[in-house]
Amino acid sequence: MEIIIRNSSDEPIYGQITQQIKEQIISGKLPAGQMLPSIRGLAKDLKISVITTKRAYDELAAEGFVDNVPGKGFFVAEKDMTMMREARLKEMEEHLAAVVSICKSCAIEVEEAVELLRQFFEEEG
Repeated sequence: MEIIIRNSSDEPIYGQITQQIKEQIISGKLPAGQMLPSIRGLAKDLKISVITTKRAYDELAAEGFVDNVPGKGFFVAEKDMTMMREARLKEMEEHLAAVVSICKSCAIEVEEAVELLRQFFEEEG
């Protein structure tokens, strides 16, 4: 499992961890049933507080991405594709709200923004 912490990010460290683990679960890089690194182990590897790592894992568990097995650790939960899709849609809505705000502040018309989105889709294949 690869996690990159960016100190320059506005996102708190626990949020960066949570987001990156979610992305790896959704993409299949972390398959259902796989054990995550221990809270202490991940904290040591990332050189961060155990409290920060625990908060990220607890948030993942609360959202249903991982299961906490007392005495054993955290494991990737079985995928509920509906839940995963909803989580991604929520994330997309947050990003689109930011895009709309930028467009309005720069007087960019909807058509121009949609065309730019189309271009990104085409570039990504």
